[in-house]
Amino acid sequence: MDRLIVSVSGVRGVVGESLTPEVARRFGCAFGTMLGTGGTVVLGRDTRPSGADLRDAVTAGLLDTGVSVVNLGIATTPGTALMTVELGADGGVVITASHNPGRYNGIKFFQATGTALTAGEAARLKGIRESQRHARVGAGGRGVESSDDTVHRRHVARVLDVCDADIIARRNFKVVVDSVNGAGCIVTPKLLEQLGCEVIHLNGEPSGRFAHNPEPIAENLADLCAAVRESGAVAGFAQDADGDRLAVVDESGRFIGEEYTLALAAAFVLRHRKGDIATNSATSRMVDDLASAAGVRVVRTPTGEANVVEGMVREGCILGGEGGGGVIEPRVVSVRNSLVGIAFVLQYMAETGRTLSELVHEIPAYVMLKTKLPCPPGAAERVVAAAREAFAAREGARLNEDDGLRVDLPRAWVSVRASNTEPIMRIMAEAPEREAAEALVAEVRKIADTTIGDRP
Repeated sequence: MDRLIVSVSGVRGVVGESLTPEVARRFGCAFGTMLGTGGTVVLGRDTRPSGADLRDAVTAGLLDTGVSVVNLGIATTPGTALMTVELGADGGVVITASHNPGRYNGIKFFQATGTALTAGEAARLKGIRESQRHARVGAGGRGVESSDDTVHRRHVARVLDVCDADIIARRNFKVVVDSVNGAGCIVTPKLLEQLGCEVIHLNGEPSGRFAHNPEPIAENLADLCAAVRESGAVAGFAQDADGDRLAVVDESGRFIGEEYTLALAAAFVLRHRKGDIATNSATSRMVDDLASAAGVRVVRTPTGEANVVEGMVREGCILGGEGGGGVIEPRVVSVRNSLVGIAFVLQYMAETGRTLSELVHEIPAYVMLKTKLPCPPGAAERVVAAAREAFAAREGARLNEDDGLRVDLPRAWVSVRASNTEPIMRIMAEAPEREAAEALVAEVRKIADTTIGDRP
């Protein structure tokens, strides 16, 4: 990532290169200008060492536009979003690069509702920042900086409101948690204590020194899988650096795939409530199968949490999320929330008396493959156009261009799109058999390689 990425998912860049304190200060000025003088912003950060300087820079920009700042300290992304609502703020900011490695950082912005900025609002913020037409106030009009240390207590309380702590506590579950020395280190043990769990906490110091790449995928979680096997735990839970994404390991120490996080949450929720579910166009068909069995719909949206939440609000969905391990429970706050995912999985196990592997086995299985490749500026559009032409005549193909290109076939689907957070292109495919998914990925990869290789 050698250039600053500004999208509906916020701002991402390499610290000291594309993302500097001066860049962060200007985004603070832009957000303050957008909100208006006299407003208040809640600000949290993950544990990355670069976070303190970027926090100070964003704070300075906000104060200069007459906007006050409530500093939460180390906080998860869902915790920061929740506090934006709880404190009645006009907006929120969290300094995080989520699942990206430690040399990256980012800035994510929230509306007063605790939801991420819509695509239109994100474009407006970007325009203000680029124009540098920032609000200016005199010394007497500067905002005021204060602090609040209640984020973790409030977050735990809200999660407990949407689950049955007693039924979970009666099982005395032993679990292993890998918080990757990120923002989830502080709040997650507090929740699990309230749920009566015995906790083995890996990478549980909020130092920001990531013990492994913070993306919660199989290749990064060998230690978690081993710890579950060796300890006899009922499950392992892996968070990313800002605590919004969750991946799950079953009682045998098997990584079951981040796509199962939303599927398990949906299966649990639909036992108790009937309503539609929203997810993005790159999430597994497992959710569609669960919804169909319950007689409800799946609302598909472009990739990006803000797009999923917009779909949830528009269609009145009771649950949302993304296949990368994100569960959105609007009764807590409408952002991805690993704590909600943990509570729902544990209650699902407690209610049914089944192991995690047994619950997974009940969900219709697919093989999903994901790959990524460098994406020079403008390349994604050319690849999408070439793939559209290649698949347009395919029998039974349904093409959707809301988010790059997704091609639905009778028994499989494949998609290609530019990432919202990295200068890469993502190719994904899902089918009942691995061979079919591999063939689709290979076909689109060949199109991409040929198209990018033909650049003038």
